[in-house]
Amino acid sequence: MTLTPISPQSASAQSSVQRPDALGRFGQFGGKYVPETLMPALSELETAFEQYRNDPEFQQELQGLMRDYVGRPSPLYFAERLTQHYARPDGSGAQIYLKREDLNHTGAHKINNALGQVLLAKRMGKQRIIAETGAGQHGVATATVCARFGLNCIIYMGVHDMERQALNVFRMRLMGAEVRPVEAGTGTLKDATSEAIRDWVTNVETTHYILGSVAGPHPYPMLVREFQAIIGEETRSQCQTVWGGLPDILLACVGGGSNAMGLFHEFIDDPTVRMIGIEAGGEGVDSDKHAATLTRGRVGVLHGAMSYLLQDSDGQVIEPYSISAGLDYPGVGPEHSFLKDSGRAEYYSVTDKQALEGLQRLSRLEGIIPALETAHAIAYLETLCPQLTGNPRIVINCSGRGDKDVQTVAKILDLT
Repeated sequence: MTLTPISPQSASAQSSVQRPDALGRFGQFGGKYVPETLMPALSELETAFEQYRNDPEFQQELQGLMRDYVGRPSPLYFAERLTQHYARPDGSGAQIYLKREDLNHTGAHKINNALGQVLLAKRMGKQRIIAETGAGQHGVATATVCARFGLNCIIYMGVHDMERQALNVFRMRLMGAEVRPVEAGTGTLKDATSEAIRDWVTNVETTHYILGSVAGPHPYPMLVREFQAIIGEETRSQCQTVWGGLPDILLACVGGGSNAMGLFHEFIDDPTVRMIGIEAGGEGVDSDKHAATLTRGRVGVLHGAMSYLLQDSDGQVIEPYSISAGLDYPGVGPEHSFLKDSGRAEYYSVTDKQALEGLQRLSRLEGIIPALETAHAIAYLETLCPQLTGNPRIVINCSGRGDKDVQTVAKILDLT
């Protein structure tokens, strides 16, 4: 994994959308909207990242752990039966590949970022780590790296998410993390993030906050994206090996957006590559129960950054809803907001019902049980594939495995 240098984005060069400007903004999005108490910690984190990102010793340790501990590179898998499912009568149709982040240690892409951040925290002398989690995968990844390096770990998790992600709660506690229930609001990811930020404000000198997505104040959207960019870097290399070219379409689910940005980032300057993000449509985007921020949101500030978010006419945050705990968030990363407004990426939504159908389809056709988050991207193939001509190659980020969601799905589906 090689982290590319960061240069400020000029106001006239909006095609260079990979880089935030000197103030941490992607166009109008991003920035630092935080209490004054946190400004030194954000500056310290940015300085440490710039210092160590190209440091040979840091890179050697990170790359060695990515290989030997995480199990990278993750495979690029040709989904033959899923491809056949969408084939036309003449045999043509999309060629579907899965980037298998579900095969990483801990079962999702989240370990990439957690590992990178914990190595920075060590070098900053932090012994106490906090994090937020929704689906539990970021919490598990954070608990994992803290156990690996002997650091005190506290995970904030909404009580509703703790109920539907009981397996991941147990995994975190088994590895020695303290899981603190959050009862405020709807007891989901937004509320857990708010509590984690409150903790950080109180304990900023001793504590590092491993934020799990490309959201929050600068430098987090940039930093998390850079640690997740290995997904797209590997994908490019693997596509060159398998067919000697680029993918035609990239497809990923979007909550905060780290797995999608990890896949997209490498290809942003390749105009032939179409990038599609799929949000949680819940019970429908025309209902009041969804988490389709880019589809139905408006520009505002949440958790330290300007981005699209779900809000009412008074600017109050509207509680999101999704069957998927990892997509149940009213905001989205600022770079995704910029990609939407610039037209470089497309964003759509699928409902809970469609996601459940996608989960079953991949399970039965490929023997791969995806996370409910990933299932949203899988489900969009039903809409996408009939629109395509020729034999385009689609790479879907299989961002996590579905073990954690079995209890939720079992309550809904009668498979007897």
